Amino acid sequence: MRGNTVGLAAFGAALAFTPAAAQAGIDEVHVGVMAHNICVTDCKNADKEDGPNLDFQVSFDSPGFLGWAGSPQPYLMASVNTAGDTSFGGVGLEWRWDFAGNWALEPGVGYVVHDGELSNPYANGTPEAAAFAEEHVLLGSRDLFRTSLGLTYDFAGPWEAQIMFQHLSHGQIIGEGRNQGMDQIGVRFGYQFGG
Repeated sequence: MRGNTVGLAAFGAALAFTPAAAQAGIDEVHVGVMAHNICVTDCKNADKEDGPNLDFQVSFDSPGFLGWAGSPQPYLMASVNTAGDTSFGGVGLEWRWDFAGNWALEPGVGYVVHDGELSNPYANGTPEAAAFAEEHVLLGSRDLFRTSLGLTYDFAGPWEAQIMFQHLSHGQIIGEGRNQGMDQIGVRFGYQFGG
């Protein structure tokens, strides 16, 4: 079983921020469970890895200098795979668009580092290469973009529930070669400080 050092390190860093929420400008914390490597945007590479992933995110108050961009919230996140497959952690920005009472859409974009496979270590055309490709998503670059979309429902008080989709890929921009990408979808619960 491969180690989850990247995801665990990011999870630990995010967790370290939580106790000082009021002083640090932390707006909310999300925790959840994500179905890992599923068929959403690229079904050819889906279901090669097991899961689920445990997801953790700390979102901060939007700084004034981001007002021109619609006041997105900076975030720090980690997603740890429970089966020892790809874990990742990173940073990004997330917007919130309220609609229809207690509902909101939360699109986001970010940058993550992962501990998954980059390429096939075996020669093309060999049985070993075929077997390896059947069980691993080949992400091509250690660092990836993370795009996300959450559908959020706010309960009375500080709690909220969210259906979250996220996609990882280097998009041939921050990497080259293999770019199989990976999708996750799941449920997260959030606590809003001061809410």
